[in-house]
Amino acid sequence: MMKQANPDTIAQAANLIRQGALVAFPTETVYGLGADATNGAAVAKIFAAKGRPSFNPLIVHVSDATQAEQLVQIDKRAREVMAHFWPGPLTLILPLKDGAPVSDLCHPDLDTLAVRCPQHAVARALLHDAGVPIAAPSANRSGHISPTAPQHVQKSLGEVVPMILADGACETGLESTVLDLSGETPEILRAGILTLEDIQAVLPDAKIHEAQDEKVKSPGMLLKHYAPTIPVRLNAVDVEDGEALLAFGSTKFMSLKSGGGVDKLPEERLRNLSETGDLYEAASNLFAYMHALDTPENKGIAVMNIPNIGVGIAINDRLKRAAEN
Repeated sequence: MMKQANPDTIAQAANLIRQGALVAFPTETVYGLGADATNGAAVAKIFAAKGRPSFNPLIVHVSDATQAEQLVQIDKRAREVMAHFWPGPLTLILPLKDGAPVSDLCHPDLDTLAVRCPQHAVARALLHDAGVPIAAPSANRSGHISPTAPQHVQKSLGEVVPMILADGACETGLESTVLDLSGETPEILRAGILTLEDIQAVLPDAKIHEAQDEKVKSPGMLLKHYAPTIPVRLNAVDVEDGEALLAFGSTKFMSLKSGGGVDKLPEERLRNLSETGDLYEAASNLFAYMHALDTPENKGIAVMNIPNIGVGIAINDRLKRAAEN
């Protein structure tokens, strides 16, 4: 059931969370599928609803650093980045605290936990009213396009979610940056709207993780992820018959293989992430436009080249995983 977010519906959602039910709710990044992180039976419902692999850990959303400290060990580095970026689109991987009241399903076979304090007013109100940390991956079928609007949640999971708290489109439209602080060197495990340069302004030795670990420590690390139901073709220089185009910047030199420019494409086969080449605008539009082009009428999605700098690194990460066979 979809309900517009207001104090009454947020209180209803918080009550559902405390009762062990699932609630989809907005954050500044994407819509999350939430459950009481301290209730193993409730967390198990997340995996069942999404068809999510049991080894894929969950992000636990907290109201503030004080609540996080009940779950994880917070060192000087963590306090510094929390002070700069929380509440906000940054998830931290930190050592699990002994006796932490959180379900093992949130950190399968790991001695670390992913925690985030969201900035979105509705998410913060839900956390406050629920009074418990909320485990919440993106509110979509596992491996498919992340939801940045309540309609995306309804289309993907509507029949298995008792309540969808609706509050329009998400602001950043890209999942949180994940920073691993459980080791000696701070490492970004998942690129996001907060870039490496943003993190290095606080932790100069931070770097992007490159090795392939045996264990998945963070969401978003599976090879195939964020995928539509039709094929995705990257770095396209033209558009094949039947394909839709996900453009970026000027389309002046893009053409159809059958002849002519892409301006001939109907609206349902063309979306431009940012006509001005703004990477932040592109990030906010990415999943919404992929949803719009993911229709049976289109045989695939051709994607123009996106600069692999700044937020473009996060955009290309999502597109690369979406294009995996």
